Amino acid sequence: MSDVVKPVLFYVVIFLANIMQAITGFAGTVLAMPFSIILVGSETARTVLNLLGIAASIGVVAVNFRKIRRKEVLKICLVMLVGMAIGYVIVAFVPVSKQILYYVLAAFVLVFTVIGIYTTFFQKEKPEKNASVLSEILLFALLVVAGIVHGMFVCGGPLLVLYATKKLKERDEFRATLSMSWIVLNTTNLLHDVFTGKFVFGDVTHTLTVLGISLAVLIVAILVGNAVAKKLNKKAFLLVTYILMAISAISLILNAVGII
Repeated sequence: MSDVVKPVLFYVVIFLANIMQAITGFAGTVLAMPFSIILVGSETARTVLNLLGIAASIGVVAVNFRKIRRKEVLKICLVMLVGMAIGYVIVAFVPVSKQILYYVLAAFVLVFTVIGIYTTFFQKEKPEKNASVLSEILLFALLVVAGIVHGMFVCGGPLLVLYATKKLKERDEFRATLSMSWIVLNTTNLLHDVFTGKFVFGDVTHTLTVLGISLAVLIVAILVGNAVAKKLNKKAFLLVTYILMAISAISLILNAVGII
């Protein structure tokens, strides 16, 4: 693949992934990362995608600020930040196989995607009951695990979505609340990488050029994604979310086995 084609494909990936990010409030980085590593290298990909993820979330929040569930943002961030701290410690002191974790995470996400599709589209609707103590404990544990995974490998999004689909029923609340949470969580990851020396800008001129073009592409993607999101009803929105979860899981598996 030529040096001219690779950057063009990278911006196409950025555009498509961030349309999905704007529609659902997640998955942009997970979807884009495997392909971006191939096209521009891991160093540039991780730097640019992390910054774009924060910028994309700011874009969604700016448009849907009144829809943010602040109590849920506070709960998500506090619990996941504890999990992320655990993840940082594990990475620093325990040899962990990224491949094994990706397989487990992908299997977990795929199972819950199937369950979500079944309960949303095939199971007869039942009157909602108050959540049991056990289900609340399980959801709390899910947030902790999402934080650990996010701290270790910056891919806790699918697990957070499993939590959010149970807690955030309205489409714009879902998008805005998740996006506000990502601003806090991804900024924390960025600061951690900076202070621990993991954030390397590499060829500054090249990275800044890629970042500048990517930001322009991102703005267009957010505008398109927000326009598409307004056209989706609840079931269509959930279907897109579940499809993205499945794609995220498959991307993790393909990345773990070295295919992408």
